[in-house]
Amino acid sequence: MAEELLINVNAFETRVALLSAGSVQELHLARADGYSRTGNIYLGRVERIVPGMQAAFVDVGLERPGFLHVRDIEGPTLMLGDQPGDRPDDRRADPPDIRQLLHEGQEIMVQIAKDPISGKGARLTSQLAIASRYAVLMPFSIHIGISQRIEDEQERERLRDAIDRLRQRHQITMGFIARTAAEGVSDPLIDMDIQVLVGIWERILVKRREVACPGLVYQEIPLHIRVVRDLVGPELRHIHIDDRHTFARVREFVEDFLPQFRERLVLYEDSRPLFDRYGVEDELNRALASRVPLKSGGYLIVEQTEAMITIDVNTGGYLGATRLEDTVFRTNLEAAQAIPRQLRLRNLGGIIVIDFIDMSDEEHQRQVLRALEKACEADPARIHIEGFSSLGLVQMSRKRTRESLLQQVCEACAECAGQGVVKTPQTTCVEVFRAILQDARARCEQVRGYGEREGEYLIRATESVVDRLLDEDAEQLALLSREIGRDIRIQVEPSYGPGQFDIVLAQDMRRPL
Repeated sequence: MAEELLINVNAFETRVALLSAGSVQELHLARADGYSRTGNIYLGRVERIVPGMQAAFVDVGLERPGFLHVRDIEGPTLMLGDQPGDRPDDRRADPPDIRQLLHEGQEIMVQIAKDPISGKGARLTSQLAIASRYAVLMPFSIHIGISQRIEDEQERERLRDAIDRLRQRHQITMGFIARTAAEGVSDPLIDMDIQVLVGIWERILVKRREVACPGLVYQEIPLHIRVVRDLVGPELRHIHIDDRHTFARVREFVEDFLPQFRERLVLYEDSRPLFDRYGVEDELNRALASRVPLKSGGYLIVEQTEAMITIDVNTGGYLGATRLEDTVFRTNLEAAQAIPRQLRLRNLGGIIVIDFIDMSDEEHQRQVLRALEKACEADPARIHIEGFSSLGLVQMSRKRTRESLLQQVCEACAECAGQGVVKTPQTTCVEVFRAILQDARARCEQVRGYGEREGEYLIRATESVVDRLLDEDAEQLALLSREIGRDIRIQVEPSYGPGQFDIVLAQDMRRPL
C-alpha cells in the first residue's frame, strides 16, 4: 500500500506520522524537554548490586538510576580497558552471578534499551548496538546476524557472506546484523553503512575516555532523522516536512544514505497545518480514547494498566448476520484486523490479552487468529502470539521500548488519582456521617452520654454533596444531629474535588478533623 511520511516540527515538539492508504499507522512524539533516550549510550557507575534480583542499579546521570539485569551484561566483564574484539561472543544460557561481573563503584558503558516508564528507571544493557540504515553494529560481539523478517534463505546467505567479506577487507573484529531494509541492497551500500558505523564507534571510544562519569558518550540521532532511516521503504511515495531547517537536515541525510528517495522529499508550505490536512490531529485524539469503533458497528475497549494491556471485543450495534455465530465471527474477524493497528498507533507493548467474543466453531477461531497474525506482519516491533486459551482469550506480547502515546501526552487525573472513577455524592455523605459520629464519640469519652455540648459541626464539601445533604439525606442528617447533641451546618467549598470534604467544630475552625 502507498505510504506517506509526515514530519511536523515547531519550537516545542517534533511529531511524525506514518500513513498507509490514508490511514495513520504510527505516531512518534519528541517534546523539547522529554525526548526518547532509547539508544543513547552512557558511561555509568554501578550504584548498587542486588544479588536477589541478579541485577544492578547504574547511575547514568538521569533522574533515577537505570536497571541492568545480569542477562543484559555482554561478556564476563566490561571494564574501561576493554577494546572491541578483546572478548569472545559470550551467549551463555546460565550467566554467572552478577557479583562476579560487577562491583559497586565500577564504571561501565551501557545503552538505554527502554525509556523510564511510570516512575521506573530506564532499562539498561551493556550489549551495545548502533544502528544505521542497513546494518547494526555490535561492538562487543563477533556474531553476524540477519533480520528474521528476511525469509529468503539465499538472500540471507548472500548478506551474511557480504558482511563477512567486508569485515575481513576492513579488518573489523566486531559483529553486525543485517536489517530488514538490507534485503536486495548492493554490497557498496552495505559497505558504506559498515564504515559509517565503525567511525561512530571510534568516536564513542574517544568520548568515553574524555567524559566525566556519569556522562553521555553517544546520543541517538534526532527523531526526524531516525524515522526516515527506519521507516522509509519501497512503498513510500512522499516525505512531507513543514519546517525549512528540518527539511534541509533530512535532505542532507537522504542525499548521503538514501539518494533514491531524494525526489520524494516535499517541503510543505500550505497555510493549513500539515497534520490537519491529513487528518492526523483527529486520529491522535481518537487514539487517546478507550473505545474504538469498528466499521460494522461493533467496538473495542482498550484498557492500559501498568502490568498489561486488555482489549475487549463487543458486537455493539452490529446485527447484520442471520446467525449469532456468523455475527460473532464477523465482528471478531474485523477486530483481529483492527487491533494490531491500534497497538502500533498507540505504541502499546508488554503483555496484551484480547477477549474475543466466544466462538464455538474451531475453524472460526483459526481464521480469526490467522487474521490477527497477518495484520501484525506490518508492525516492525517484535510480536509473539499465543493461540486461544480454554477461556477464549488470546495472549500476545509486543516489544516495548518507550512510553505509550497515552503516557506521553496524558497524566493521572488529579480528581481520581488515575483510578478513572470518583466517589459518588452518596458515598461521600456516608463518609461524612461516619466521620462526625466517630469524632463525637471520641469527644464523649470524657463525658457520659451525649448530653448538651458547646459548639456545632461544620461540613465543607462540594456542591453535589451539599445538595444531597439538604435533599435526599436531610432526614439522616437531622437524626445524626439529635444523636450527637450538636447542631450541624453545611458549607459549599468550590475548590474541593469529588469525594473531598472537611469536618470542623465551629468553635475551632482552624483544625479539621
